[in-house]
Amino acid sequence: MPGLELHARTSAPCQDKSSVPGLELRARTRAPHQDKSSVPGRRLAEYCILKTLLVTGWKVDVTYLSDLNDGRLLRTVAKMCSEMPRCTDTEDQLGSKIGSEYRHIWETVAKISPELDVGQAFPVTCTSAVFLKPAKPEAASMQKIPATGLIPIKSTLVEEFIGDLLKQLPQLSSEDLEHEPRYKLKEFDEVLHWHSRKPILSTLEDHREKLKEPMRNPKQWRNQLRSQQKLVAFERFYAESLDEKAAVTIVTSQSAVTDDSVKQQHQPRKGNGSKAAKKKSSELIIEAHEKKKKEEEERKAKERWSSLQDSIQKELSNDIDKGIKTLEKFLQTCTSDSVKVTAEMEASKYCYKAWAEHCRSKGSSTDVKIAVLLMRRIHSVLYRHKDQLSPKELNELARYLKNLGFPNLRDTVLEMIDEEQKQEMKTKSKNDPRFPVGVGAARFQLENMGPYLFREERKDPDPRVLHFIPDSWQRELLDAVDNNESAVIVAPTSSGKTYASYYCMEKVLRSSDTGIVVYVSPTKALVNQVVATVYGRFTKSLPSGMVVCGYFTRDYRDHIHDCQILITVPQCLEILLLSPHLQDWVKRIQYVIFDEVHCLGGEIGAEVWEHLLALIRCPFLALSATISNPEDLTQWLQSVKTYWQGVESSSDQPASTNVNKRSKKGQKTEAHKRRQSFKVRLVTYEERYNDLEKFLCDFENNECKFIPYHPCAALTVNHIERYGIPPDLVLTPSESLRLYDVMVFVFPEWPRAQEFEPEEYKSFRNKVIIRKSDVREYEAELKREFVGWLKAGWKDKVERVLLLLNPKAKGTFCINKKRNFPLVVETLQKMDLLPALFFAFDISLVESFAAELLKHLMEKTKSKRKPNNEKEKQKLENKLQKLSKHLEKEDTSTDLTRKQSEQLVLYRTEYDMLEQRYRKLCELPPGCTFAEISTADEQFRDKIFFRMRKANCSKYFQAMFFRGIGCHHASLNNKIKQTVEMLFRRGYIKVVSSTSTLALGINMPCKTTVFLQDSMYLDSLNYRQMSGRAGRRGMDNIGKVIFLNVPLPKVKRLIKANVPQLKGQFPLSITFVLRLMLLAARADDKMDAQAKVLSVLQHSMMTFNQPKKQNIVKLYFLFALQFLLRQGYLDGEGQPQGFAGLVMHTHYHEPANFVFIHFLVEHLLHKICRPLKKNSKQFSENVMEILVLILANLFGRRYLPPCLEKEKLTFEQSKVSGGCKNVVNSPCMHSSAPLVFLDDLPDEFAASVEEYNKTARQVFGNFLLSVSNQCRLEDEYKLPLSGTSFMGPKLPEASVITKKLAKTVNCSAVSPFVCLSGHTDLNLFVQNDINPIIFRTLGIHTNNVPVLQLKCFDKQGRRMHLNAYALDFYKHGCLDALHTDNGLNRGEAFNLIKDFLLVIASISTSLEDLCHNESDPVVMAFQQLHRSYQSKFEAVWS
Repeated sequence: MPGLELHARTSAPCQDKSSVPGLELRARTRAPHQDKSSVPGRRLAEYCILKTLLVTGWKVDVTYLSDLNDGRLLRTVAKMCSEMPRCTDTEDQLGSKIGSEYRHIWETVAKISPELDVGQAFPVTCTSAVFLKPAKPEAASMQKIPATGLIPIKSTLVEEFIGDLLKQLPQLSSEDLEHEPRYKLKEFDEVLHWHSRKPILSTLEDHREKLKEPMRNPKQWRNQLRSQQKLVAFERFYAESLDEKAAVTIVTSQSAVTDDSVKQQHQPRKGNGSKAAKKKSSELIIEAHEKKKKEEEERKAKERWSSLQDSIQKELSNDIDKGIKTLEKFLQTCTSDSVKVTAEMEASKYCYKAWAEHCRSKGSSTDVKIAVLLMRRIHSVLYRHKDQLSPKELNELARYLKNLGFPNLRDTVLEMIDEEQKQEMKTKSKNDPRFPVGVGAARFQLENMGPYLFREERKDPDPRVLHFIPDSWQRELLDAVDNNESAVIVAPTSSGKTYASYYCMEKVLRSSDTGIVVYVSPTKALVNQVVATVYGRFTKSLPSGMVVCGYFTRDYRDHIHDCQILITVPQCLEILLLSPHLQDWVKRIQYVIFDEVHCLGGEIGAEVWEHLLALIRCPFLALSATISNPEDLTQWLQSVKTYWQGVESSSDQPASTNVNKRSKKGQKTEAHKRRQSFKVRLVTYEERYNDLEKFLCDFENNECKFIPYHPCAALTVNHIERYGIPPDLVLTPSESLRLYDVMVFVFPEWPRAQEFEPEEYKSFRNKVIIRKSDVREYEAELKREFVGWLKAGWKDKVERVLLLLNPKAKGTFCINKKRNFPLVVETLQKMDLLPALFFAFDISLVESFAAELLKHLMEKTKSKRKPNNEKEKQKLENKLQKLSKHLEKEDTSTDLTRKQSEQLVLYRTEYDMLEQRYRKLCELPPGCTFAEISTADEQFRDKIFFRMRKANCSKYFQAMFFRGIGCHHASLNNKIKQTVEMLFRRGYIKVVSSTSTLALGINMPCKTTVFLQDSMYLDSLNYRQMSGRAGRRGMDNIGKVIFLNVPLPKVKRLIKANVPQLKGQFPLSITFVLRLMLLAARADDKMDAQAKVLSVLQHSMMTFNQPKKQNIVKLYFLFALQFLLRQGYLDGEGQPQGFAGLVMHTHYHEPANFVFIHFLVEHLLHKICRPLKKNSKQFSENVMEILVLILANLFGRRYLPPCLEKEKLTFEQSKVSGGCKNVVNSPCMHSSAPLVFLDDLPDEFAASVEEYNKTARQVFGNFLLSVSNQCRLEDEYKLPLSGTSFMGPKLPEASVITKKLAKTVNCSAVSPFVCLSGHTDLNLFVQNDINPIIFRTLGIHTNNVPVLQLKCFDKQGRRMHLNAYALDFYKHGCLDALHTDNGLNRGEAFNLIKDFLLVIASISTSLEDLCHNESDPVVMAFQQLHRSYQSKFEAVWS
């Protein structure tokens, strides 16, 4: 029903079939047995209605249109109305709000579809007739959740965290405990690595002893040193492309500089009283030396200018643009202010001459490019050297301004001169301007000089920063690091916030040889970049066995425990912090840097960031460019630090003051020499250095056009009324001017029009130099005035302004031309908008984009070259090959006759000539490449191409790079990705297509960012991250953002939408609880470990200032413990035991890890793992394939589209499996389903899964029943769309309908909204997904309940099969087949197979550790499977 919106998110298991003639009353979501043919018909009806509304242009609110196909409730009301006496007083029965909406939408449908003759709105009965009773679920689906008592657990941690809850809930009696399964298994302690049997080295001394082992073998030691040298050499080579100006910083422990010494060094000397202190003779000598040095620099600068003056003047005369670029390069390196003034005045003179010639030749031309150059030079000399200008030079500048048509600015400049000369100049300059630009000075600057306006920058250097002058907010960051404080930094991309990270690293390196800085990055690509930067910046002499930098990802690891700077990803740092025997290493951490901390708000892996921020005791830096609520984040983090402050103050020996404290094993550790501060600073900076302009890509007449898109065009009147203008909707100066012009055009009588006229505006009037801050002030006031129009009742004028700002683009979404990527790139090249990044979320589109460009350029090259070009190249190749064989004698032969020597000289000469001809033939014709050849010499290219020579398709990518094209995504080979990054930063590659891998922190600045497609992943956060790449500071004056194939409504939403606020995720999972219990039970420092566990449990961002949410976490922790106790992973004292290690090592795959252990406990795997012969250690391939099938069903759960089931597929590789069907009732392998579909688990295993699920449902069903009283009932009893409440007679507008509805709701764990469709607690686990039916305000999701659903269906009831990639790879060992047959990208398939291999390695290692019987068949089978799968994987890796 439209107004009621009383439809459930899922249909009842058994629907009532009653209906009303003339209306097809179907449920929103079908029951499992519902007719499939109804779905397309319903969607078509909805589409037709929406389309009709759109075409007619009626102003109808279609928010509740989906309620027209309501399920049970509409049928209930319809049946009630058809059977009971009529009553036309609808409003009295429904309530005025609901009744009016109900009648309005009914009449609207009647108007737009008169042929249906739906008649008048259904009248609602006045009687107290009962509603239809909730449908009873089928007997098979009913599962009553039995009430169970709690198994007691003796643990100080548990008692401290949930002791209050334990007293309120029923405990099992001693008699009941006897019936509970009791497990007393081998206690687990994490002393081995997850994927190998190598012992964990817990102390620095252990690592040094470990490093001595290779030294006993000289050959092994040399190989290790050689590989380390190669690594360092490459990382520094990679770092050169990141920052060519960053010199290697030599840091030694002997030259350590404390914070106090740094501060004292730059403080002024204080004398006695008010008198200046007498300078020492040494200081006088230093001052004399500095004075002499400046004089020498002045002399050299004058000599250099005199030598370059003629050439620069010649360039300015011939090509003004080229001459200005040469001049600016000279000014950047010149140190003399007087020489700079001379050079600037010379450039101003030539710009004025060029403008005068342009005006004489072109007349009243609208091209003011040269005038802009002149104004830039005037701005530069007045802003930087105002005090050094002579009256004559000021007079010259005033003359330029007057002749440009800016007499008011001329007067402003003349006021800088003394009165006598100023009066004389006024009498000489009363004639009209000779070459006016045609507009006022302020309008000219706003319209044409926006990118060149000066920003507010400090001019006083900071002794802590050598290469640039930091802004105030950057100094605040450095102060926070100096004071050992934590800080949250929110600043735009490329603003310089990362510098504080490297300052922090240098500070720790200088302070000690054992202190550690951890840098946490969200992606492996960013890890590689930071590692290279650290190698390029820092060098330090360290004790034997120690290195400066180490890194740790799931793929690569090096020097984890013996480095001072560790670069890692969140999941890997969590492993280290939760390892019970690495706490000594953790205590050495002095700072943690979290880059891109907004990942805290993501859907996947966000809880790991929360865990890390709660676990660390040291200060931290949290950096991001896109956080909308940094204040909330800072308050939460401050609460965490306050907790740690209390922990340290209550302990006898605070960790921050323990110096030279010895650990158990005698290791001498250095802690902080200064007590850390527990303050968390918030440092924000909102001003982006370069503005961004948005464009729509339009195709018309086989041409590509970029149509400017004004950001205010994305707004609507309703949006402004509700939310105002978004704070991050920033306008460029020209866009602010256009908004003003349109406002004046729409409203000529606007009272404040003259006040906002640029020439009269208070911050612009008579200003020679309008600054960026002045424009921001103008923009803010103009926006406030525009919003004020709505408050003044001028809504129609606001609508017209927004309408006029909208672009006119007819061909933007032309289907037949939207893939014309070469035309788009060539247009960008003509407009000098390269380099550019092209973003898409589809890997296939990223690769096809680059492939289409390459194909286009190759065809273009072929058409421009001579027909016999290839034949001639082939001939030259043959000749060169023959000559090279002759020349080999030159290197091998020693005794050559004179004749032979002369012949070799001839060969060499001929070879060089032919090679030169060959290179000329290989050169690409003009217009056939996007590469900038001059930016990377041949030696540099050969070096990086040689490194990627063994990568897959290396020749294909090399051909692509040679033409200035690249692509970048997570599944690409790492060496190829690094090659793309280096060549792009060098400026050689100009075009790169990428997924979101280049959106997070990667240093890949460009001129232009292009969005290639729309996607569900293209949200406001990703939009800001990706568009932030455009506009290189110091290289580009403005960035361009272009939308290609993105619908206009989506563009509007992206521009005006705010970045989502950071809201904490549910912090716990079953396996994570087990990992916390392991840390508390087995840690070397029990008090420290318990404090860390309590920090995580008590300080989730989700529960911050929300006591009810904290109760939910406590209840979840309690029932997670109960589940672990019942499954035997914990004993009665909370000690991990049995298979706890295997469960924790496969925590990525919960709940599959618990199901696998259930198979082991039930001895199902022993029935499969039968050797070929008695006492044999070898197993048949049939057994191996069954094991892979079982593991793939658990740990390789990647779904295929259900539509593939009816497709007739052909395969590159044979996938016929033989003989599996006779093992433990395995399903038939020759079924009619496509072979890329993974077969189901054998029957006995499937039954075991159901048995496991029953136990999990019992435990967590009780959890959902217990936690239901923590929801917000006032929100649960509101309909999701309209917000109408149906709590019952207590409502002020309670109607008969809502009172009756309130009586039908009877549930405990199921949402009352879902109860309206007949669901009860009995149906809690009937659906595969419990998200739609549980209380939505609890924050609980399906992932929090460890139930494994073997079969998955889409919303249309179609089976979604699992992809058989893991099993198929084991059979054929071919990645290409996984690409062609299984539909996986080759790089993606590589990563999936690697993850699957890690699971096998974890299982094999854990089983070896747990089982004392080396001849156990399951252990031996997994050892064989590990070796076999690894050999196949290494074959494709090599």
